[in-house]
Amino acid sequence: MTALKELRITSPAFKDKGLIPTKYTSDGADFNPPLNIEGIPEGTKSLVLIVDDPDAPMGTWDHWIVWNIPPVGKIEENSVPGTEGLNDFRKHSYGGPSPPSGTHRYFFKVYALDTNLALSPNSRKKDVENAMKGHVLARGELVGLYRRR
Repeated sequence: MTALKELRITSPAFKDKGLIPTKYTSDGADFNPPLNIEGIPEGTKSLVLIVDDPDAPMGTWDHWIVWNIPPVGKIEENSVPGTEGLNDFRKHSYGGPSPPSGTHRYFFKVYALDTNLALSPNSRKKDVENAMKGHVLARGELVGLYRRR
């Protein structure tokens, strides 16, 4: 098996391991931040984006699950780039950071796939992760931090 290629995920809104501006949280406009994706390999048919918070008190909290994103190098601010699955807020949308206490880490994980996924919009993160097994060409992540004042 060949090693996965690395995608480079950046945002003009915040640096890796930097603070996420309030605009992109439940305390602000609750827009998804813009993302830039570099290093998408040839043969990529679609991208998957999963945003989750491993520091949530009840275990990892899923904020945004999106698949069948066209393999382009940008996800625009406040956009619906592909098919949105069900997050842990029970919504088909981006749910920005809203930590109950302390500083939480938010992982913006992008996967390049050699296929499109045939999933119901009511699919959750586990369904997407199972469907993409054996189809991931590359992956990358950007980590943002947020703490309520």
